[in-house]
Amino acid sequence: MSPSQPQSYQSLTCRILLLIDVQVNLLRDPEQGGVPSAHTVRQNIQSILTQARSEKQPPRIIHVRNNGEPNDPDESNTPGWQLYFPPLPHEPVVDKKKNNAFAGTQLGDLIPKSAEVIVIGMQSDYCVRATCSAALGRGNEVFLIKGAHATLDRNEIWNDGSVTKAHVIEAEIEAELGEAGVIILDMKDLPDLFTDR
Repeated sequence: MSPSQPQSYQSLTCRILLLIDVQVNLLRDPEQGGVPSAHTVRQNIQSILTQARSEKQPPRIIHVRNNGEPNDPDESNTPGWQLYFPPLPHEPVVDKKKNNAFAGTQLGDLIPKSAEVIVIGMQSDYCVRATCSAALGRGNEVFLIKGAHATLDRNEIWNDGSVTKAHVIEAEIEAELGEAGVIILDMKDLPDLFTDR
């Protein structure tokens, strides 16, 4: 559906599943450059997506796709840029160039300010953090699911070249976003994730 969808549909949409940068380049096996937790995160995202699509009243599912610069792993129209889980025909795809998926895109037209936004995807410390923060700023209630977002290890060039492991960064982002007002959920919450609270 396009941003010009009928207003009545928008007003009925109270829950959004937002997949951020769930693209081949970050979900390939870690030996090929994917996130360290690629195997687990792939399975968890697939479980969440399957659950959402099977609901009697499914959430609106929106796929966000990053468009990298030339020679980036997610350069537009390259294999790494492709969405890992193909969207269904009625599931919008939003292309972005910035960390905040609302910046310069039609995402704000697809997500009512009154909606609950359930966020999964990559990378925790870039696009997930920026988009969750922007959604909070719009007035959305935002949920982030542990085990369904991920990032890469970070080389600390200003700290003797040490490496901060991805799982440490992911936990730091959960703590930071939780402090800001994002509700952090676990995979064990999946059976009731899309039901009325």
